[in-house]
Amino acid sequence: MAVSGIFVTFGEVMLRLSPPGRALLLQVPRLDVWFGGAEANVATQLARLGHATRFVSAVPVNALGDAAISQLRGAGIDVGQVQRREGRMGLYFAMLGAGPRPSEILYDRAQSSFAIAPASAWDWDVILAGADRLHVSGITAALGAEGAEAALAAARAANRLGVPLSFDGNYRARLWEAWDGDARAILTGLVGCADIMFGNHRDIALLLARPFGGEGPERRREAAEAAFAHFPRLALIASTARQTEDANRNRLSARIDTRQRQIQTDEIIISGIVDRIGTGDAFAAGILHALRSGFDLDEMARAGLALAALKHSIPGDASLFSQCDIDRFLEGVADIRR
Repeated sequence: MAVSGIFVTFGEVMLRLSPPGRALLLQVPRLDVWFGGAEANVATQLARLGHATRFVSAVPVNALGDAAISQLRGAGIDVGQVQRREGRMGLYFAMLGAGPRPSEILYDRAQSSFAIAPASAWDWDVILAGADRLHVSGITAALGAEGAEAALAAARAANRLGVPLSFDGNYRARLWEAWDGDARAILTGLVGCADIMFGNHRDIALLLARPFGGEGPERRREAAEAAFAHFPRLALIASTARQTEDANRNRLSARIDTRQRQIQTDEIIISGIVDRIGTGDAFAAGILHALRSGFDLDEMARAGLALAALKHSIPGDASLFSQCDIDRFLEGVADIRR
């Protein structure tokens, strides 16, 4: 069932190339192709859940740009604010792990149409018309000076226009290391504009330049309370905790902290993993969906965990599940649907 109000997401869409199955890169002479990107993944899953979504980005003026827009539009996303600009399509190569061999990602995204677009390219008064939430991530800010300026401009515009902002840390050390940006200062500016943060104690330690001791839930609560004290707008922090046994079997739990309380789910086992890329985006979409749908905190955490778990079962970047899929997962239904 569609829910009123528009989710707006802002970020880069890229072409993902993966060897078929669990092969190594160029072990076989072909590659499987998907479009992906954190913010596009969130928009795709929210649209699948019946929400109005608008994706804001830039793609090149070529057949790859055409295909990206076509796929996003086919997912039910408003692509009217996806610009066509000079530059190239960002690429990444994803080699899926198996057993003791972990997955590996190789980026080729420098000078993409999105990364080199100036912050002035985006008219946020127009883009955010009719929106009641903007979602951004730290990946955009990590792309370089233009990306950082654009992300901060978007966040500040959302505050000015009274549009709530959700921020997913998505810290990418290699992207930050490629230029001389001040990750802590830039990310702190973005979190300072947000009411929802997707991140854990490590993200908060980076922002506040301080470690958090202890173990498990106690450490996470200490970090959350420090973040709430530092960022007055922040109202909710959502995160997952993953234990990796091998590439095919992980254990996952979800946590939500507010200023008054915290919820942590039991750990679940995810085995027979098909593809874990995009699971954090699925989790974020589940939390935003649950918030919009009026779920309580416990239901919110379980919905986010359900989508994160389900995403492990399909290839590609985007999660493509319905509320019925969430319900069946939470009910423990694993038999064939007929």
